Amino acid sequence: MLNVASLVIGVIALILAIFAFIPLLGWANWVIVPFAAIGLGLGAMSDKTAGRNLNIVVILIGVVRLMLGGGII
Repeated sequence: MLNVASLVIGVIALILAIFAFIPLLGWANWVIVPFAAIGLGLGAMSDKTAGRNLNIVVILIGVVRLMLGGGII
């Protein structure tokens, strides 16, 4: 059950991360990365690894986008 919750959070965060690639919306990653970190925590408590891995990918995408935009843009 925790893996399903982690996957749902990861998919929502991934959709929002794709939305945050639009110029001037990079600040949304400041919300997306902690949201995905919650999903990562749920995935870490699960026996399966799919939710955990998805949230790791979303966090990496968000952090790279923040670094490219200087943390704001």
